[in-house]
Amino acid sequence: MKRLIIKALVFTILLMPLTATGQSAAFKLGKNLDIQLNVLRELSYLYVDSVEADKLIISAVQAMLEGLDPYTLLIPEEDRENLELLTTGSYGGIGAIIRKSGKGIVITEVYENSPAAKSGIVAGDIILSIDGVSVEPLQVDECSARMKGVPGTPVKFTILKLRGGNEQSISIIREKIHFPDVAYSGMIADTTGYIRVSGFTLGGSKDVKKALLDLKKNPNMKRLILDLRGNGGGILDEAVDIVSLFVPKGTKVVSAIGKVRQANMDYYTREEPVDTQIPLVVLVNSSSASSSEIVAGALQDLDRATIAGTRTFGKGLVQSIRDVGFNYKLKLTTAKYYTPSGRCVQAIDYSQRNEDGSLASIPDSLIREFRTLKGRVVYDGGGVTPDVLLEPRTFSRPALSLIYGEVLQDYSVEYFRDNNSIDLPSKFSLTDSEYEKFVAWASVRDFDHRTASEVEYDKLLAIAVREGLFSDLKSELSALGERIKLGKADVLRKNKAEIKALLEEEILARYFYQRGRAESMLRNDDQLHKALSIKLIE
Repeated sequence: MKRLIIKALVFTILLMPLTATGQSAAFKLGKNLDIQLNVLRELSYLYVDSVEADKLIISAVQAMLEGLDPYTLLIPEEDRENLELLTTGSYGGIGAIIRKSGKGIVITEVYENSPAAKSGIVAGDIILSIDGVSVEPLQVDECSARMKGVPGTPVKFTILKLRGGNEQSISIIREKIHFPDVAYSGMIADTTGYIRVSGFTLGGSKDVKKALLDLKKNPNMKRLILDLRGNGGGILDEAVDIVSLFVPKGTKVVSAIGKVRQANMDYYTREEPVDTQIPLVVLVNSSSASSSEIVAGALQDLDRATIAGTRTFGKGLVQSIRDVGFNYKLKLTTAKYYTPSGRCVQAIDYSQRNEDGSLASIPDSLIREFRTLKGRVVYDGGGVTPDVLLEPRTFSRPALSLIYGEVLQDYSVEYFRDNNSIDLPSKFSLTDSEYEKFVAWASVRDFDHRTASEVEYDKLLAIAVREGLFSDLKSELSALGERIKLGKADVLRKNKAEIKALLEEEILARYFYQRGRAESMLRNDDQLHKALSIKLIE
């Protein structure tokens, strides 16, 4: 008790002058810290098994942060590479994605112009050993850690090649692998330019500026689509610099307001714009978050762009990275951001989300009106609501099963093994006979081919049995089942148009990397095609 009183007195002295409420908070903090210390001591002395107190403390800190918001995190030293990737889009490695298989560690993706690609490694190659150590007992994260390292250092592999099936010893010099923020850019119609922005990492705005300048060399470009769908955000300054490409220098883009005065800041465009007149469409969806919402919200409030798609994610929080000692970092929320009209896009409740991560419905009483520069009404309450609603592309249940079960990816590797070359992404298309070959191959693979109707039918059967109605309805239910239930081959043929397009995307990624996948996706992007004809806000 004496130590408790002394600790409370210390807090009181350190925090003077305080109100009675402040003194009570300091006392509670001292009390709870003392309780924590006593619990750890008792566990160390008396718990039946050995206790690693340091791990318990870190777990307690992580649990404490989980109670705040989903974005405040403790980052240990071993995750510093993930932190670098988050902020810069770069890491030291060979530029390949891997997964575990029965034969070893399979290369599932190789990045264009990466050390892996330059060394002749392709998707479908199997890693047998790394620096002389067999990968058989290793998990994927352990292999990934061995593959990463300081740029300029070598790493040796024993590879079982997809084409030819022979083993090769390959030494690769690690490089700094950078994921460019511009996933794809080009003319997608006679008069429409297109830039897909996948992130907001350090220097990413320069990638966007270069893409815009390249597009402007085409004298036929009369409008631009900036695609932020699926972009989860990143560095706030990069978002400001992207907005600066389209509005006059010195324009207010966003305000950050936090608990302490040092967290408050207004952000203005700092560079001369590239084009303040070209008609601009910004595509967003429920996965467009954070910095994406800053760009979309600012351009909407400034009446500089037409926002199209579906309502954005609703993350209006600013995170800062703080050093908390011993090579640990704390990523914590320090402010909320507000668009030029004064609205905050932060979702009112972190937990109220639909299954796909999108915002649940918000009561009208909690939504406020704001005005754009020209007086249009916009709203807060969570996310950026588009000016033009475009229904997103949806996939059937069997198609999703083929994607997440990696069936399409596995077949694309086999196709790549058997075909040395294919047409360019703009021309490539599987023939009917090629698709039938896929149907035969996939029909013997293990994946859930049930349609949504069949899933509901199975639920109906279970309910009928539970309620004692199955015997009375057996003949009707059986007849319905015969009409609803389809074999794998029938499902693959019934959903041919959708599945064929997805399979072509996977195959093109094998030959033309992510650039080929992106170009293929554009051909089947209904939202994008509709965006080409929407009436722009003037």
